[in-house]
Amino acid sequence: MKAAQHHATLPYKPHHLYPNEVLIYHGYIGCSPVLPTVAISLHFATYHQIHRICPQFSIQAQCKLLCHLHNTPYHPYLNIQLTITYDVYLNILDHVDCQLKKALGHGTNNWQMLNSCPACFYRLEDEPVLDFNWLSNHDGDTDNWQNLLTSTNPDIPTSFTCVEQWHNAGPDQWKRMFSMFHESGIFIASCQHWFVLLACNMVKSSELAKYPLAIISKLLSVYGKNGGCAYDIGCAFSATL
Repeated sequence: MKAAQHHATLPYKPHHLYPNEVLIYHGYIGCSPVLPTVAISLHFATYHQIHRICPQFSIQAQCKLLCHLHNTPYHPYLNIQLTITYDVYLNILDHVDCQLKKALGHGTNNWQMLNSCPACFYRLEDEPVLDFNWLSNHDGDTDNWQNLLTSTNPDIPTSFTCVEQWHNAGPDQWKRMFSMFHESGIFIASCQHWFVLLACNMVKSSELAKYPLAIISKLLSVYGKNGGCAYDIGCAFSATL
C-alpha cells in the first residue's frame, strides 16, 4: 500500500524565471537543473544534522527510511534523486555561508587566526606594550610556559641536552612509522589560552622538524616577529630554526 497522493498548484512570483525558483520558494528542491519532474521537500534537511552526529548513517539509509515512512518500495534511482537534492542543498548552504562571512567581514585572509583568541589578539586603547605580542605552544605541552616566562632566571640553566629525555628530539630514523599508516597524527600550535591556532597532518612519520618549521613560518607571517614559542624540544629545534 502506497502513501496517498494529491495534486497541488504552486503559484509563482513575477521575478521567478525558472521552475526551480518556484520550487525553492515553496520549500522544494528539484532533481534536475532546468526542467525538474521530481522535487524533494526541504524537510529532508534534518538528515544534514543527523549525518553530522552519526557519519555512519548514509544517504542510502536515509532514502530507505523515507521509503518505509511513505510505504513506498525502495529503488536505486530514488537514492540517486535524493543524493542530487542533498548535494544541491549543501551547495546552497555553502553559498549562504560565504555571503554571510563576506557581509560580516569574516572572509579576509587569516581572519580565523587573527580572531581565534580575543584575549591574545584583540587590542585595547592605551593597552601597555608587552614583551611578547603573542605566545604559542607547540605539541600541547603547557609546562613549557613556565620555562619560557622564567628563562631570565639565573638559577635555571640556559642550555641542556634533550635528546636523551625526549624521543621526538632523536635521530630521524627513530621517527619512521609503519608504511600502512598514511597519516600518523597531527602537529598543532595553540595560544596560551589553549585555542588551536594551526594544525597540520603528520604523514608517514612522527615529529619531524618540517612540521614546526611550517607552523612557525605561518605564525610569523600572520602575527609578526615579536612573539614567543614554547616547545618541549626547543633546545634541539633552535639550531634548525
